[in-house]
Amino acid sequence: MKTSGLIIVSTLFVISFLAPYLVPHSPLEINLDRRLEGPNEIYPLGTDHLGRCLLSRLIDGTRRSIGIAVLTQAIALTIGISVGMLSGYWGGRLDFLLMRLVDLTLAFPSLILSLAIISLLGPGIQNAMIAFALVHWAFYARLVRGLVIEVKERKFIEAAVAIGVSPSRMILRHYLPNIFSSILVLASLDTGRVIFALSSLGFLGLGAQPPIPEWGAMLNEGRLLIATAPHLMLFPGLAILITVMGFNLIGEASMWRRKDVSIFHSERMLS
Repeated sequence: MKTSGLIIVSTLFVISFLAPYLVPHSPLEINLDRRLEGPNEIYPLGTDHLGRCLLSRLIDGTRRSIGIAVLTQAIALTIGISVGMLSGYWGGRLDFLLMRLVDLTLAFPSLILSLAIISLLGPGIQNAMIAFALVHWAFYARLVRGLVIEVKERKFIEAAVAIGVSPSRMILRHYLPNIFSSILVLASLDTGRVIFALSSLGFLGLGAQPPIPEWGAMLNEGRLLIATAPHLMLFPGLAILITVMGFNLIGEASMWRRKDVSIFHSERMLS
């Protein structure tokens, strides 16, 4: 299962890096004489309502759909690890205040809160990324806090405190190495979820704006033509499905080896 996920994700990353060299046509080239064509020899996946090559737009959209999701995860992880580490390490009043902020953030459905932030920032792929990162960090903050509290009880931490190790060295040399693998497992599982959520924002017209190729935005462009040109929604939908499945296969295979992450993920799904 994990091998299949690695093959899918690795292939998608290669496509995203080599996208400019793999596209058979310019993803922005308009050819009204060839609009709404089905798959053929010249356009393997057909064309859209403006005669643009659908395969080229899917390949070019791989860079944005996956790249934005990975960057969003990196921002959310940085904020979440920082907040969770401060909360779990220092405890006391700081822990109380930070966890109440986390509880407030988690009290709202992530997509609804993202929509509220985008309504303030305005539509756009960068604003969608910022909005989702500002919501998603809270999940990681809660996990990191729990892991830090668990590590704090171990003997080597007591020994490090006894010999006077500085807080910065304690965090970088003792806490982070012992919790980072658990965080990466959850992050790999959540990447598929982030791709799906960002594609949903694109489908609603709040993510990438035309003519930028992005899978969710391509679904939005094709929804009004689903009866006459179903391939406009079929192929972007399959791209999202395969990508999410690949990350989920990696995350699920790794999650069951990490009891702490598995329990956290189960609690999160029930909340």
